[in-house]
Amino acid sequence: MTISTFPQGTCTLVGAGPGDPDLLTLKAVKAIAAASVIFADDLVSEEVLAHAQRHARIVHVGKRGGCKSTPQAFIEKLMITAVHEGERVVRLKGGDPFIFGRGGEEVEHLRAAGIEVSVINGITSGLAGLTSLGAPLTHREHAHGVVFVTGHAKPGDSGTDWRQLARTAKQAKLTLVIYMGVSSAMQIQNDLLTGLAARTPVAIIQNASLPTQRQALTTLGQLAATLEAEQLQSPSVIVIGDVVQGAMAWQASDAQTEHTGLTRAA
Repeated sequence: MTISTFPQGTCTLVGAGPGDPDLLTLKAVKAIAAASVIFADDLVSEEVLAHAQRHARIVHVGKRGGCKSTPQAFIEKLMITAVHEGERVVRLKGGDPFIFGRGGEEVEHLRAAGIEVSVINGITSGLAGLTSLGAPLTHREHAHGVVFVTGHAKPGDSGTDWRQLARTAKQAKLTLVIYMGVSSAMQIQNDLLTGLAARTPVAIIQNASLPTQRQALTTLGQLAATLEAEQLQSPSVIVIGDVVQGAMAWQASDAQTEHTGLTRAA
């Protein structure tokens, strides 16, 4: 009896960026175009998937907070099976695979199955969101570093010690970029206020870089109230720190430009 075998395929984890297809890296575009199978997260837009070959198989394995999601173990099983069948697999993730994308877990499981994995970084929404408002994440006067942190703890995990983080952020002059923090915003606000001033600037950006992007500029003391008043929902990033003053200055400048009838140079 003859047993047919397939040549070993390949697997690449690709960061699709925050949503705007123009923010894809050239390396990401090439990987997507070369794939025979793409396992795409829910936040990956159709404009990004348009770079795939016409005959490529696209499998949507949606993962979004508060919604029904494809189990992580099942996604990993699908990827391993496809590689063993000789497919050129791309695991396409919103943002960057290694920033709250569970890319580390997938790499571990794939390597345990004897599969080598390549990773292509993407622009993370925490960076793209504040950049779209004309402000940086670091600044020589206002922020000596940046912390990317999740507001959504793993089940059974106590999660981030926000009180300790607030003290550290104040002492070290750090910008806080919080992913998946909308549902727990009130607790995050109350705990951060133990170490940071209520007047600390805050930017909330929903759907960063997309035509549907919405944002609000507020203060830490008004974080939860602003989310409710503006009806900002997931996926949103929350940026806390003095660097947000740059976004506030940009907004004020835009308001003045509109008032005087001037146009801003591109």
